[in-house]
Amino acid sequence: MPRRRHRDHLPTRPTWRCRVCGIAWPCSAAKLRLLGEYRHDRVALLVYLATLQVEAGEQLIGADPARLADRFLSWARLRG
Repeated sequence: MPRRRHRDHLPTRPTWRCRVCGIAWPCSAAKLRLLGEYRHDRVALLVYLATLQVEAGEQLIGADPARLADRFLSWARLRG
């Protein structure tokens, strides 16, 4: 039986929506994947997400910077 091709939940630019499910990126599936990939280096994950947040801010005209920070970073911060 052939293996199913893995569909990555990546952002489409300049809309910053998930290319698979169409919701605002990072979607839940992308968050889970990123947390898994960066499970041993949360700081690197935050740097990566902050870089993408800046890019999204440049492309999403009129986007509220506080909302972008919440969207891109708040879920990935270290707890406790």
